[in-house]
Amino acid sequence: MTSFSATVLWNRASDAVFTDNKYSRAHVWQFDGGAEVPASSSPHIVRLPYSAAENVDPEEAFVASLSSCHMLFFLSGAAKGGFIVDEYRDEASGELGKNENGKLFVSKVVLKPHVAYAGSAPDRATEEHLHHEAHEQCFIANSVRTDISIDLG
Repeated sequence: MTSFSATVLWNRASDAVFTDNKYSRAHVWQFDGGAEVPASSSPHIVRLPYSAAENVDPEEAFVASLSSCHMLFFLSGAAKGGFIVDEYRDEASGELGKNENGKLFVSKVVLKPHVAYAGSAPDRATEEHLHHEAHEQCFIANSVRTDISIDLG
């Protein structure tokens, strides 16, 4: 089995009381290749200044992860199909909802991919099939119960 890891690092500021719940949620995600991503709670969940609006929040990362996984499988399928992709852009979005226990979760993600091709592009049915196959193969999509849809416009 393949395994994956990440380090999540947070430190309390020396002047933060902590127990008053007025501490920064800013932290860092570190990955094995050396990339570091500044992260935070969403300012929609924890008000400023205790979150860092400029940092990536877990909900955004979840949407990006689904979109990225889908894209990578789509690109592979397009290449195998003989289509040359020049650009892939996805304006993905996610929504919070409540589950059957009343707990918040990312209930819906909509992928909105726009693909530009060099040379001949697939017809609509073929492109829809490539997206369907990408969704079926995406490890992340197969790991969650979020409703994921693909809007081709």
